[in-house]
Amino acid sequence: MAIDKPATRVLLGVTLLGAASALVYAGYRLGEPGVVKLEHDASLVSLKEELAEDRQRITELDAQIQIHLDALAIRLGRLQAQVVRLDALGERMVSRAQLDGGEFNFTEAPAIGGPEETSEGNSLKLPEFERLLDELSAQLDDRARQLDIMEELLLNHDVKQAALPAGKPVDSGWISSSYGKRLHPTSGKMHFHRGMDFAGKPGSDVLAVADGVVTWVGRKTGYGKMVEINHADGYATRYAHNQENFVKVGDRVHRGDVIAALGSTGRTTGPHVHFEVIRDGKTVNPAKYVRAGP
Repeated sequence: MAIDKPATRVLLGVTLLGAASALVYAGYRLGEPGVVKLEHDASLVSLKEELAEDRQRITELDAQIQIHLDALAIRLGRLQAQVVRLDALGERMVSRAQLDGGEFNFTEAPAIGGPEETSEGNSLKLPEFERLLDELSAQLDDRARQLDIMEELLLNHDVKQAALPAGKPVDSGWISSSYGKRLHPTSGKMHFHRGMDFAGKPGSDVLAVADGVVTWVGRKTGYGKMVEINHADGYATRYAHNQENFVKVGDRVHRGDVIAALGSTGRTTGPHVHFEVIRDGKTVNPAKYVRAGP
């Protein structure tokens, strides 16, 4: 049977065209996943880079926040230390000024209060919080300075008061002679008695009536064994007719210290202490100073 050459050429062309189309289609199908994969890989790389940058920014931000918190913690610690110091200072002042401890109690928080607000408040922002810390720190510094000044004034007042004559020169005994004109017990003549006499048991304690420095210890005509003490504001006190003196010149004494034993040395009719108060070189009536004591 004879083959038709034109028909054969047409059939061959169709076959080749189909094969080429199949090859092209197959190539397209084979190539498509690779392209998608490459694009996917590129997206992953970009996302990872962005995440790494975000992590770095977060780390840097955390470090900055920590530095800020450390600074705030230091300031808070200083404020707490100031509050502790102010509490201690306040307690000392309450005690020194003899105030009511129940009214001025530095171990408890102060009583505060107020009506409840119907609307919710706003949370503090960091700048506002720091501003309040600055204001609190300044207020604490100012209060500390004021309390320091007040304590110094109270201390100076206490020191001055302790250095002023007040009280009796004996724990027990009775006033046997007052200040002023009197008949002398040994001569029988009128004379001016420059002190007060406190009769008591021989050998009993003779006490300093104020803080001061001993300026005289020894025998003095008419006084017998005597002690003289200088105090503040031009004051001095004398304690005479002692059985024995227990202090020496230059000794610092405090109110209530035992300085001698009561006796009857010098011109006297019996055991007692002759007590004088001197102001700016002149004797004054000891009565008001005796009454000023406890």
